[in-house]
Amino acid sequence: MRRYEVVFVLAPTLTEEEVDQQAESFLKSAKDKGADVKEVDKWGKRRLAYPINKHNDGYYTIVTLEEPQGAAVAELERRFKVTETVIRFLSVRVDLDEKRNQKLALKREVRQKRRARKRAEDTREALAEKE
Repeated sequence: MRRYEVVFVLAPTLTEEEVDQQAESFLKSAKDKGADVKEVDKWGKRRLAYPINKHNDGYYTIVTLEEPQGAAVAELERRFKVTETVIRFLSVRVDLDEKRNQKLALKREVRQKRRARKRAEDTREALAEKE
């Protein structure tokens, strides 16, 4: 399963209820496309790093999805583009980073074991020379 993190920022002109409704509609469309919503993190109204469309604030929401294909993320991005209240969005596939980290950790373990074996052999050879 592929794991994605999708972040979207809604316009600050919306009310809390409208923000919740927008987020629920996006989540429903993702579920309809076969995605499994693992986590929804609503940050609330935050200051933007720079003005976007004359807005200085925005409602941040981070959604973690799991799905076999990228269909739900593509559908979400399409909806983000046509919805005027979404001022920014970003979708990132994070399972590749997790796989790479696991692979690097495995290589590190193999290298440490090899070094420990080499040290043990060197110690045995040094002891044999002393005798």
